[in-house]
Amino acid sequence: MVTFSLERTAPLSPDEAWRRLTAWHRHGDAVPLTRVTVSPPPPTAVGTLVVARTGLGPLAFDDTMEVTVWEPPEDGAPGRCRLDKRGRLVGGWAEIEVRPGPGGRARVVWREELRVRPLPSLFDGALERSGRYVFGRAVNRLLRHS
Repeated sequence: MVTFSLERTAPLSPDEAWRRLTAWHRHGDAVPLTRVTVSPPPPTAVGTLVVARTGLGPLAFDDTMEVTVWEPPEDGAPGRCRLDKRGRLVGGWAEIEVRPGPGGRARVVWREELRVRPLPSLFDGALERSGRYVFGRAVNRLLRHS
């Protein structure tokens, strides 16, 4: 199990940054070889299931996540979303926080606890580096493109 955090400041309002980061279908465009499904359809609420299927053919796996906290930014208060990973292979959680930053920009913090069940702790360093890389690229891409 690894835990990491990413921080970004984006030239967007907190509402727009939130909208981009929580448009779950767009995560499939931001992570290679990934397709995302959401149930029930938007709008997102506590209990929404987000399934990211990553891979090709028989070498694919599902990262099943349930929204357990859903607090969009409102009246200058930060927004916070927590997804608990419920898959057989991938466990842990992800938290997205969006708050007002300097100069009217949005400040984003993405925290992730990631556990890939068959991997022994010997692989934690590689898992953390790859997770930080993949999720960092995804956050950057989501914030850059509407």
